[in-house]
Amino acid sequence: MAEHEVYVTGLGATTPLGGDVASTWAGMLEGRSGVSTLDDDWAKDFPARIIAKLAVDPSEVIPRVRARRLDRSQQVAVIAAEQAWADAGLASGPDGAPVADPERVAVTMGTGIGGALTLLAQDDLLEERGPGRVSPLSVPMLMPNGPAAAVSLAIGARAGAHTPVSACATGAEGIAWGIDLIRWGRADVVVAGGAEACIHPMPMAGFAQARTLSTRNDDPQAASRPFDKGRDGFVLGEGAGAVVLERADHARARGAKPYAIAAGAAITSDAYDIVAPEPSGRDQIRAMRMALERAGLTAKDIGHVNAHATSTQIGDLIEARAITAAIGNHAVVTATKSMTGHLLGAAGAVEGIATILALRDGVVPPTRNLDDPDDELQLDVVRLEARKVDITAAVNDSFGFGGHNVAIVFIRV
Repeated sequence: MAEHEVYVTGLGATTPLGGDVASTWAGMLEGRSGVSTLDDDWAKDFPARIIAKLAVDPSEVIPRVRARRLDRSQQVAVIAAEQAWADAGLASGPDGAPVADPERVAVTMGTGIGGALTLLAQDDLLEERGPGRVSPLSVPMLMPNGPAAAVSLAIGARAGAHTPVSACATGAEGIAWGIDLIRWGRADVVVAGGAEACIHPMPMAGFAQARTLSTRNDDPQAASRPFDKGRDGFVLGEGAGAVVLERADHARARGAKPYAIAAGAAITSDAYDIVAPEPSGRDQIRAMRMALERAGLTAKDIGHVNAHATSTQIGDLIEARAITAAIGNHAVVTATKSMTGHLLGAAGAVEGIATILALRDGVVPPTRNLDDPDDELQLDVVRLEARKVDITAAVNDSFGFGGHNVAIVFIRV
């Protein structure tokens, strides 16, 4: 079976740095932080009281009647996907007809947790006011495939609406599966990515009890510190990222200008621990090497890595060693979670977009708060300000609870 070349022809995002791709990218290049103090009453006794909220609330974008039928995770997914769809020029032709055959358009949009806000709010209603007050839309709003379903409805995709759920690797896995669907000939166009919105007492308490959240409450914008000696955990964020993946000849036939080539992706699993990454990083290394092989590249071809780097004591160093082993220390590295916080299921998609734009613009965003790099760090991590680079290929890494590992290779066009 022939494998098709895959272009990236559209981008969309809503993040703590901005309500679209342009504002998010500008914030990254400025090294701006989207982290703020969580001042809700319920959080006053929590050990971690810092979050990365959306810069633009979905209520400012989605009409109220439509928004009421969607969980917040679905709202952000639709916002990002519709941006990407329009950016790719796929909204409709001059006569109003679809630009792509709906039966050849698929969705691979995942979420790490799903409609947690709906589930928790409806459970409160059930306990306080009885079953008669639970919304009839509660199940469609809380189900994990809700974001993918909402996106498929929004763009009329009929070649499948798939929902990868792989914790913090979800957004990247959505892109990886999208690449495969096109290469296997199952779709011409795929809207791929991830979404998450779960800033709520329950997830915050659970993460805090697991000691994965930063407690730098007195200085929120300095809390997310990938690779820094003073790192003490991640900052919970919310958002969504979406890319339009398109069969290259399909894109060329309609005159679409690609951002990059989605050249190869690989997915591995640690089979080691439900939370901690495998200490040697063997399966992270394997994911990167397999992605390079599928892209037809070698490690020396990679000029940039967007690291997963969540700002945890153990995880950052395991990844740093894995990048050194799989890629080497010649590639320019950044960790954009230092600015966006950790977007969980959306992280890999938003960071994939940052990787694509770094290739397009020849510039790598800085890693904020890397004031005192860990002594074991052997990578060329960008600090203080964005760095101009001449790169032709880049890797985006994403890893998640449960031992999920995803690496994606993009090539400049």
